[in-house]
Amino acid sequence: MDRAAPLRARLARARPWPCPADGLGWREAELAVIDVETTGLDLRRDEVISIGVVPVRHGRIAADRWYQVVRPERAIDPEAVKVHALTPGELEAAPPLAGVLPEVRARLRGRVVVAHAAWVERAFLDRALAPSRERLPKELVDTAALARAAGVRRLATHEPDLELLARDLDLPVHTPHHALGDALTTAQVLLVLATRLEAAAGDSADRDPGEPALTVRDLLRLTRRHSR
Repeated sequence: MDRAAPLRARLARARPWPCPADGLGWREAELAVIDVETTGLDLRRDEVISIGVVPVRHGRIAADRWYQVVRPERAIDPEAVKVHALTPGELEAAPPLAGVLPEVRARLRGRVVVAHAAWVERAFLDRALAPSRERLPKELVDTAALARAAGVRRLATHEPDLELLARDLDLPVHTPHHALGDALTTAQVLLVLATRLEAAAGDSADRDPGEPALTVRDLLRLTRRHSR
């Protein structure tokens, strides 16, 4: 029996949220950097247990950051507890994911969504949104792909590790494996990578002088090209 079939059917009926005009310069666009921690990485049965969102406006990290723990229905994998240190007792009084989704919508919809190794956020949040026939935007900006595009790390591993990447860029690492800490680290990584890519694009002779050196469209294109 294919237990994933009902989920695939719901996802097929779900409509992705719109992405803001991708011709905007990245500094003019409003971005939302998201990170989630989960009970494990089995996409069929594991669940979100914390969410962090950091907004980026006008090329700066904004102050209205958001963090929320979530009460899961299933037990947390002991190996996952070793990573994020969230225990069942800490989550007992937390709201379920369904009670948190309205805030997630409010903070992500209408913004360019950014994540590091974004397949994790996409998989878990698309599944959570599927019953209401919604999905994240068709394309997300992935800082792991942007790091490859900028030639920052040449790793044989599946994704550039966020902590190592931040240190390579001489950036502080904020509370690793904490949803808000990782979202803040990712937001800082985004700003550095986008600035580097913008400088490289600005030197290109193919760029129309009246067009921003680096647009949202460029970030999405680079994500597609350098994703694994």
